[in-house]
Amino acid sequence: MRVIAVGCEYTGVTTLLEGLLAWGQARGIAFHLDDHFTIPDSQHLSAEDSAMMLALTPTLKERFQRMQVVYHVRLMNRFEHILLGGFHLEEEVYGPLYYYPGIAVHGTREYEAEMPADTILVHLTARPDVILARRAAQPHPYTLIQPDHVPMLLDRFRQEVAASWIQHKLHLDTSDLAPDQLVPTFFKAVRPHLNTRDLLTLLAERVGL
Repeated sequence: MRVIAVGCEYTGVTTLLEGLLAWGQARGIAFHLDDHFTIPDSQHLSAEDSAMMLALTPTLKERFQRMQVVYHVRLMNRFEHILLGGFHLEEEVYGPLYYYPGIAVHGTREYEAEMPADTILVHLTARPDVILARRAAQPHPYTLIQPDHVPMLLDRFRQEVAASWIQHKLHLDTSDLAPDQLVPTFFKAVRPHLNTRDLLTLLAERVGL
């Protein structure tokens, strides 16, 4: 299963991917997980590294982001089971707004043309009031989004998902979902988009093989 999960911060992207990773580990499925496309990288960097990443010039940030998107397209073709958080569409939304104002993102659709045909794009969304409540209750160490930007960011993610060339798309509204409901909700919605291999995996689990 190749999954790209995107959505405004605090809609549940990381929660979904970590839930799928745990689901796979329990079944002997080794997902490759990369959820580090937001600056600074919350997955691998030390506090010192994060400070250095934030201090990069806009030009260097754009170049770094572009290079890591290209690298991960290669990984998508290498791994049968891969989970990517945000990835190229997040870069379309956050890059020109927060990382390198005035520098446009180029070539996004070209990246998609090189992705495997069974790639699944999952768009997570939530009501603005829910996002702001989550932001206040459990703020991320490097919260990116600004409260007055939330409605605009939700629209931008909708626009980018709609424009995406990826054929397999699904939308999940997490407003009223508890964290432990996210993975089951995903599997109910994703079945029409699964390839034969992944459908057989779910069938084998269902019949107890």
